[in-house]
Amino acid sequence: MPSQLGTPFSKLVLSQNVAIISEFKLESGQILQQCPVAYKTWGKLNEDRDNVMVICHALTGSADVEDWWGPLFGPGRAFDTSKFFVFCANSLGSPYGSASPVTSDPSTNSLYGPDFPVCTIRDDVRLHRLVLDFLGIRNVAIVIGGSMGGMLCLEWAFEGRDFIKNIVPIATSSRHSAWGISWGEAQRQAIYSDPKYLDGLYPLDDPPISGLAAARMQALLTYRSRNSFETRFGRNTPTYTPPITPTTSKPTANVSFSAQSYLRYQGRKFVSRFDANCYISMTLKMDTHDVARGRFSSISTALSSLRQEALVIGIESDGLFTFLEQEELASHIPDSRLVKITSPEGHDGFLLEFEQINLAIVKFLKEVLPNYMDGSADSEGTFIVSKTSIFGEAEVENITEW
Repeated sequence: MPSQLGTPFSKLVLSQNVAIISEFKLESGQILQQCPVAYKTWGKLNEDRDNVMVICHALTGSADVEDWWGPLFGPGRAFDTSKFFVFCANSLGSPYGSASPVTSDPSTNSLYGPDFPVCTIRDDVRLHRLVLDFLGIRNVAIVIGGSMGGMLCLEWAFEGRDFIKNIVPIATSSRHSAWGISWGEAQRQAIYSDPKYLDGLYPLDDPPISGLAAARMQALLTYRSRNSFETRFGRNTPTYTPPITPTTSKPTANVSFSAQSYLRYQGRKFVSRFDANCYISMTLKMDTHDVARGRFSSISTALSSLRQEALVIGIESDGLFTFLEQEELASHIPDSRLVKITSPEGHDGFLLEFEQINLAIVKFLKEVLPNYMDGSADSEGTFIVSKTSIFGEAEVENITEW
C-alpha cells in the first residue's frame, strides 16, 4: 500500500508516504479509482497502538507538520514524539500528494484538472481513516487542527465517536460562515478572471499565476488584521517592487508602499508552490463544512452530541474565524474548555503564536491524557523560528523592511 507516487508539487514535502486506496466513494457519489493519500508520521506506536495524535493541516498546508508547526515539536512540547505517534495526511484537492486536480485520472491517464470532483471535509476524514486502518490504528488519543484543519478535527469527532478520545479545534467554526464563503468566492473569481485560466485547462508550465497571486493576496488580508499591518508596515515606502501583473505605468507613477511590496512578495511565493485548480477545489471544500448537515436540525444539537473532551482555542483578533465562533463551539460541546490567544496577528495567530498554542495544548494533554504525560518535563528552549516555513506563515526575514 505505501508508495512514492507524486505530483509536480509533492517534491516540496520531504520523506512522505503515499497510500493508494483502490476505490473511494465521495459524498457526491463519484468514485475515485486508485486514490493516492499522502501522509507523514513521527514517533512510534506503543504496545497498545493507541498513543496516536492526528494533526490536520489548513487550506494551503501539507502533511509536513514540522514545516508549519515545527516549534511545537520536541520533548515536553505539544508534539512530543517520545510519547505520541504523530500522523498527518494530505487533504483531497491539495497539490501535495493526495488525489487532486494535478494527479492523473486512471480512466483517462490525464490530469483531472478542472474535472476533479468537489470533495468535502467529511470525505477527507473518511479517507484518512482508511490509512489509519491500514496502519493498524483503532484508537486515537487526540486530534488537533487549525482553520480548515479545525474543520477536519470536528468531523473526526463525529466520524470517530467510537475511537477518537479528545479534540483540539483551533481558530475554526462549526460551519463555514457567509463571510468565509464570500471571501472564497472572491478569490476564485480572481483566478477565473486570469486569461490564462482557460476554464481550468491551462498547461502546468504556463498556469494563471496572476489570478492565483491575486487570490493569495486577498486571502492574506483575511488571515491578518488591520493593526498587524499598520504596526508592521505603516506608510513605509521601500525600494520599488514590480507587480505580479505587468503594467505600462512607470515605477514613479504610483508610490509603492511596504504593505504593497509584501503582498506582491507573498503572491510570488505562493504561485511557486500551489496550483490554481487545487486552490479552487480546496476553497469549495471549505464551503461544504457544516457539522449539522444531514445529521441534526441545528448546530447546537450537533455539537451537544459530542462526547470527546475538547480544547477550543481562538485568536482574539481573528476576523475570519471570529472568537465568537470559538465561543459557540465551547458553549455547546459538553466537555470543553476555551482558551483565548492574545495576538494582533489575526487568524494567522494559530500559525505564529507558538508559545501560547503550545502552553494551552500541553496543559490540556496533562489533564486528559495523564498516563502519556506522566513525568513529562517542561519544554526546553525558546519558540524562535529558525527557518521560513514553506507551507505556513512563520518567516525569519524582517518583513517590516519590505
